[in-house]
Formats: sequence, structure tokens, C-alpha cells
Amino acid sequence: MNILLYIVIFASKVFENALGTLRLIVVANGKKTLGAILQGLIGLVWIIVTSVVVVGVTEDPIKVIAFALGSAVGSYLGSVLEQKIALGSNMLMAIVDQSYGEIIATEIRNNGFAVTVLDAKGMDKERNVLMVVVVRKKRRHVVEIIKEKDKEAMIVSENTFTLYGGYHK
Repeated sequence: MNILLYIVIFASKVFENALGTLRLIVVANGKKTLGAILQGLIGLVWIIVTSVVVVGVTEDPIKVIAFALGSAVGSYLGSVLEQKIALGSNMLMAIVDQSYGEIIATEIRNNGFAVTVLDAKGMDKERNVLMVVVVRKKRRHVVEIIKEKDKEAMIVSENTFTLYGGYHK
């Protein structure tokens, strides 16, 4: 039994799968060159680790366990890292009571964000729909501004790309 070998296999798979998760996010955000570079590293790590695991696998099946555990941990770690890096932008749409709409919009603008305000009809009263494109790292800040003024606001978010124009801080 070679504990150092198992640790290397595990750590390599963690690294590979974390990079794989990040690569998906990078490519989804339009960074094709960086995605290609990451894929090259992923391929290199994969072929080396897989060859180490496959050689003599029947005599040492613990290598397969280290490989599988490293894959699982790497996938989780990649998701955590992606959340911390928070690449990309979101479109936040908040449906708020009309009496708060302009107050919230002013506060959002005072914090350096652009917001578009639309009039809307809710089931039982007039509403405003606030639309804000914000980098993901700042999304929580905008959500807090909205929730502070209208505790019953409905806020939805989706990933977005700006194709043309607009105000960006």
C-alpha cells in the first residue's frame, strides 16, 4: 500500500475536476481562449492520473477509490471556487410595490448601479418592475437595497450578457 500515491491521485483529481468546473463557467461567460487553456491543463492532468490508476489496478484497487473521491471533492471545490470568483453578470428583476419603486431606484442609482423602472399591474395593486444588470459579485448588495425598502418584493435573477449598449460601472 502506497499512501503517497493515493494522496497524489486524489489531489490530482481534485485539481482536475475543480479546473473542469471553472472551465465550464469561463466558457459560458465568453472567455474562449482561457477555456481552451484550462482544457489543455485538464487533459494533461487527466491522462497522467488515469495512466497511473489503470496500471496495476487489479493489484491495487484503492487507486480507483482515491480517483473517484478526488473527482467528487474536485467537483464540489470547483463549484465553491466558481461562487467565490463570481464571473459574469446577472439581470435582477424586482417586482415592488409602486409606492417604493422610485425610492428603491434612487437608492440603487446612488450606489452606482443603473436601473430601469417599468410600471406594472399586480394581482391586487400597482407595481413597479426594477431591472438591474449587475456583476455577480455585487448582486447581493443590490438585493439588500431592495429588501431593505420593500420586504415583500419579489426578486428574480438570471445570467445575462450585454450584447450592445447600456450603462456599466
